[in-house]
Amino acid sequence: MSLIAEDLSVARGGVPILQGLSFTLGDGQALILRGPNGIGKTTLLRTLAGLQPPLSGRITGAEDRIAYAAHADGIKPTLSVRENLTFWARVFCAVGIDAAIEAYALGPLAARPAGALSAGQKRRLGLARMLVTGRPVWAMDEPTVSLDRDAVAMFADAVRAHLAAGGSALIATHIDLGLDAQVLELGPFRAAPEAVDAFEDAFA
Repeated sequence: MSLIAEDLSVARGGVPILQGLSFTLGDGQALILRGPNGIGKTTLLRTLAGLQPPLSGRITGAEDRIAYAAHADGIKPTLSVRENLTFWARVFCAVGIDAAIEAYALGPLAARPAGALSAGQKRRLGLARMLVTGRPVWAMDEPTVSLDRDAVAMFADAVRAHLAAGGSALIATHIDLGLDAQVLELGPFRAAPEAVDAFEDAFA
């Protein structure tokens, strides 16, 4: 089942930032979101994940199918690596965490409290969380922040395996992950200044 955005417009803080955006993300496909800082990549991902409503347009194929990885790693510092993954597996009614631990080389850290991990290790744990959700669509916001070269390769391999299994991925990133992916430049969809001005005038 494809994730489809049709003539989508999104806002940040009530101000339109992207408009007229349409795309289709099919099973086994990856879509890379590109654009300068502040253009609306995070807002778009949050909208697609159902964390905020769109201003206009339509999203189909997202209902209970998207796992979202934001800038925060979504981990509980007092729980161990294994306990964190077990917690998220239970939240999503998934079975097993061993594949996630192996994918991100977390075995030696499995008993360590998440709060005692380095920034890169926390990011690996946060990304491993995606593997235990059981959800077919991954939406990820700058997922490689704090990762070293080896960990970036782990992440890219995990995405490839997810796609090969029929999943899909929507990734906001500035780096080349070496994935066979479409690229969506958001610049052409920046909300026109008159749209922003009209919104502000309505509340003047």
